[in-house]
Amino acid sequence: MEQLQQMSILSFVSKQFVDVIDWTEEGSGLLAMRFPMQDREIQNGAKLTVRETQAALFVNEGRPADLFDAGLYTLTTQTLPVLTYLQNWDKAFASPFKSDVYFFSLREQTDQKWGTPNPITIRDKEYGPLRIRAFGSYSYRVADPKTFWSKLSGTTESYRVTDIEGQLRAIIITAISTLLGAGTVAFVDMAANQQAFSATLQQGVAKSFADYGLELRTFFVQNLSLPEELQQHLDKASSMRLVGDLKSYTQFQAAESLSAAAETSGGVAGAGAGLGAGVALGQIMSDALRGNAGGGSAASTPSDPLDTIERLHELVGKGVITQEEFDAKKAELLRLVK
Repeated sequence: MEQLQQMSILSFVSKQFVDVIDWTEEGSGLLAMRFPMQDREIQNGAKLTVRETQAALFVNEGRPADLFDAGLYTLTTQTLPVLTYLQNWDKAFASPFKSDVYFFSLREQTDQKWGTPNPITIRDKEYGPLRIRAFGSYSYRVADPKTFWSKLSGTTESYRVTDIEGQLRAIIITAISTLLGAGTVAFVDMAANQQAFSATLQQGVAKSFADYGLELRTFFVQNLSLPEELQQHLDKASSMRLVGDLKSYTQFQAAESLSAAAETSGGVAGAGAGLGAGVALGQIMSDALRGNAGGGSAASTPSDPLDTIERLHELVGKGVITQEEFDAKKAELLRLVK
């Protein structure tokens, strides 16, 4: 009997009553951590230290109780009103007492990446159905620890940024798919004004983040792109539209020739050659595209592609067109030679 009493006394003495509770946030990427108190109890009047960019939550039998922001606290019935109520304490503060304590990092988690694993199909109001890819970055922080604990971190010993990455990316992809799927903004407008597009997406994503107790701090769309084969098709369509407007091109060449002539010793007299060259280039290119000779009507005799190449080569010598432009046009015309 005496031996049992001695063992009980030794067990009581060896028991560690927690009188200081704090978290130094050792290690990066931690969002939440359960304070280690295995086989230990909290002493009446214990000190709780919550540092800047931290929050501490007392949980009683799976129910969130008192939440503390930055500061130094002495744990009593006055500072733990919710836990006092749940434990049916009145004025007699149980000492020691047991309670799970969770710390949360409120730091902004910066430079988080997101991207579309597969192209998103949208109905573009200008080009029709398109498949686009997008990627960017964002940042967030824990804003509501109770909601975050209830919906995400729970009773795990530690919860990291990597544990939630997949869920947050899914939220972002869903939001961007919904916005782009509406087809209210043309692709060229999105790509040209990514700042406004980012702001619009941030509003939609922020609501979903808030459901998990998170605050979306920044959101950036850094790139919008099309599949390579589709991009090549659009580039070709743009080139066709540019070459098709020969009248505007000829006017531009004439204006450039007049400006250049005014700065040379020949004065305006030299403008005739430049003006004629500009008109000639437009005419030659028009003939080549239509397959007509000498700028005639559609009923005129088809021009010889080799003759057209020779005329274009003369324009290279005069500096009206570049060697690259000549080579590209030459390749097109040679395909017409049977």
